[in-house]
Amino acid sequence: MKRIEVVQNILEANESIAAQNQRLLDKHRVFAINIMSAPGAGKTSLILQTIAKLKDRLRIGVIEGDVASTLDAEKVKDEAAAVIQITTRNMSESCSLIANMIDHALMSLPLEDIDLLLIENVGNLICPSEFVLGEHKRVVISSLPEGDDKPIKYPMIFADANAVIINKIDLLPHVDFDIPAFRRAVKELNPKPEFFEVSCKTGMGIEAWCSWLFDGVESNAQKVINEGG
Repeated sequence: MKRIEVVQNILEANESIAAQNQRLLDKHRVFAINIMSAPGAGKTSLILQTIAKLKDRLRIGVIEGDVASTLDAEKVKDEAAAVIQITTRNMSESCSLIANMIDHALMSLPLEDIDLLLIENVGNLICPSEFVLGEHKRVVISSLPEGDDKPIKYPMIFADANAVIINKIDLLPHVDFDIPAFRRAVKELNPKPEFFEVSCKTGMGIEAWCSWLFDGVESNAQKVINEGG
């Protein structure tokens, strides 16, 4: 019973900080996306493609989460308006970013100069599903080489997703991945997500994904204005 209470307290504290984070983001009219996936699914590649497509229309900041290295931040730093690296190896929660980590990162970001904040979570399909960060949308990437059974094996992360990206679509002729079955499995968990079939290698599908993001930035800014922000 005590363990359940401790877990509940941790999650409640995280949600409280996440709400503060979102209020701060809204104050500066920054639209934040939490990008989650297994390692190697293509989070960093998607971020680089997104920046390349939208950098003339939006000011994009990035928070990079990783257990040990700064490799992803190094790849992104010359492309984004601002980049913050969070290394979780010596933190209490190492398999996921949590709201308190984002709180500290936001203090170091020039929020007044950012329209879109892309948060690359730690590569994991379990832990990140439990912790909200203050993001406006949650995105899950699943790549073809991983197989089409991920929604069945890791349902929690898909259940709250606002968008699901099927990445490395250029490999479809070479792998056994049933896209309709994958979509059905996600829809059984969650009827709301948008689906994007993309290839970060060829650029296929990136335009539709970026249009969804751009619309989200504009809609969120209008919402904040309407609410008096």
